[in-house]
Amino acid sequence: MLTGVGPRLVEKLSKLGLNTIEDGLYHLPFRYEDRRQLTPIARLSTSRQGVFYGEVLAAGETHTSRKRTRIFEVIVGDQSGQISLKWFRYRKGWLQKRFPLGQKAIFIGEVRSFGLMREVHHPDAELLTQHVSLDQLAHSDPLNFGRILPVYSLTEGISQKQMRKIWFALVDQFAHDITDPLPQEILQRNKLWSLSRAIRACHWPDNDQSLHDIEKGSDCGRRSVVFDEFFYLQLGLALKRQGVEVEQGIAFNVTHRYTIPLNKILPYQLTDAQRRVLGEIKQDMMSPHPMNRLLQGDVGSGKTLVALMAALIAIENGKQVAMVAPTEILAEQHARFFTDWLEKLGLNTVLLKSGLSVREKKERLGRIACGSAHLVVGTHAVLQKGVEFHALGLGIIDEQHRFGVRQRAVLKQKGESPDILVMTATPIPRTLSLTLYGDLSVSVIDQLPPGRKPVKTELYQYSKSLDAYRVLGSEIDNGRQAYVVFPLVEESEKSDLQAATEAADRLAADILPQARIGLLHGRMKTVDKDRMMNAFRSGDLDVLVATTVIEVGVDVPNATVMLIEHADRFGLAQLHQLRGRVGRGSDKSYCLLVPSSSYSEDAAKRLQVMVETSDGFRIAEADLNIRGPGDFLGTRQSGLPELKVASLLRDGVTLDLARREAFAYALKTNYLQDPASEPVWNELLRRWAGRLELASIA
Repeated sequence: MLTGVGPRLVEKLSKLGLNTIEDGLYHLPFRYEDRRQLTPIARLSTSRQGVFYGEVLAAGETHTSRKRTRIFEVIVGDQSGQISLKWFRYRKGWLQKRFPLGQKAIFIGEVRSFGLMREVHHPDAELLTQHVSLDQLAHSDPLNFGRILPVYSLTEGISQKQMRKIWFALVDQFAHDITDPLPQEILQRNKLWSLSRAIRACHWPDNDQSLHDIEKGSDCGRRSVVFDEFFYLQLGLALKRQGVEVEQGIAFNVTHRYTIPLNKILPYQLTDAQRRVLGEIKQDMMSPHPMNRLLQGDVGSGKTLVALMAALIAIENGKQVAMVAPTEILAEQHARFFTDWLEKLGLNTVLLKSGLSVREKKERLGRIACGSAHLVVGTHAVLQKGVEFHALGLGIIDEQHRFGVRQRAVLKQKGESPDILVMTATPIPRTLSLTLYGDLSVSVIDQLPPGRKPVKTELYQYSKSLDAYRVLGSEIDNGRQAYVVFPLVEESEKSDLQAATEAADRLAADILPQARIGLLHGRMKTVDKDRMMNAFRSGDLDVLVATTVIEVGVDVPNATVMLIEHADRFGLAQLHQLRGRVGRGSDKSYCLLVPSSSYSEDAAKRLQVMVETSDGFRIAEADLNIRGPGDFLGTRQSGLPELKVASLLRDGVTLDLARREAFAYALKTNYLQDPASEPVWNELLRRWAGRLELASIA
């Protein structure tokens, strides 16, 4: 227990997620203040933190320029000039007593500019009984003056001054106990400090350090801590990759028995990007070790065709293929796509889904078990007990972020070390990809098929929403189809469902009386969803008003308009996926964004990104910057150690270094026999806390 930290303080600190000494050591400052010297008032820079000495020249209550809000204002000055200090939330009596005329103090706060006058709002103040130099002040209060000071995130009931006192004692008492088994040659090669020294420097930087470097996170202290975190993360991923590589899998022969005939009947040629990615997949499949590959490709880039080619390689080797999709609509679309082509090649596809009769299910399971079903498509139903494959050679998982690690393990156990190909249309920034999927080989289809035109994206403010519907109406008049999408946070949320229902009625009655309009939402029965979606796909409906059940996988080439109501309530990845539902034919297509009457600054940034670019990876980078990595994929990823300090937004260079060193260390170190490496592996197991039992799966 830390001296001076009693039960009440422990309770307050736990609100910050700080429950152990280790939590405390890794609770680094979120910024720093330079209190190495006082700045004359005349030389204070606006929009920067200032530390200055001043004497109170005037103090009292006043009003803002519009006389709506009362404020307390103190004018302080030194020999160089004056500055205004303002409080908008205050206790008048306390401030009057604290700042009488003639009171001298050291003030700290961000300097702002208001007209010709500079001001500081709610500054910290260190009252002085007499004029003292900063050297004297630093000597009497070394934790708060005369140095670069840490600024910590706080919780109610703890002041910054109190926090610094606690953390100074914490670091002083426990930093030397930090386990630090990283080999010296790795630290020296990358010009890094020991973890103990680095943690100390992050909390209490030396006065000769560059504040600019510290604020950017490029100082040696923080770089060393970040490297340490990334190293053990990547070392675990290296072991997972190694586990797959040492495992015996299926070495497929590529005979082109089916792929060449398919190529001849395809109405289009593969793009260069598709051919490159297919070559990478072929190399993996020919290897004697199981493939574990992530296939990234923007909406409409042709991932499914690549997956079909990979499936044919497995089938021509006498093996079966299983494809798992997150929704029935997507599974059915994949089944239609595969059936169309496989039937032409004399091969069979089976769809597994809920709602099958007992007889239908038994018949399909029998075909899978005896091997007459060459390719099986389905939702989680494919993963259930009772689904037995004759010889599963390849598992394909679509929209991979919707599935957990253990679900992928179940698929792998349906065969004898089958190859695994996971696909996503959610573009993932490189730093995030190296972290979430660092144990997978990654292929990227970065090229759209020829003839595909970019979708024109336009933003219509709430007051101009009728203009957006006019664009939609014009397309309907020209024989095209359109989606109108409403957000649905929870399927039981009646207000959103009601909005979509009322919109469908309003469109039919007032805006598009000539159009055939359907409604699709998550609370409908599966059979009703299918009927509505099929009616739209076959052209029996002009407009489909829907909640985001149509977000993934629906392919209607004649649909040229995606109108998104309350667009501010969607994340960037969702907006990009929705936009990808149109522009799938050769006609010009539109994505029309109609936000709510008022929306946040973050929402405005998202909508602007959508207007400016259709590049999925640029959108993903922007999404990562706006939202941060925590919820980037919309679902919490399991199976990885938490990053306490490292930032995927800022520390990409250090991530590359750590990954290179970790993968090299895993290759050259015999961690089961070499005593010198034992501390590294013990630390790895501690950080991963049992997660490495999944080393042989994606």
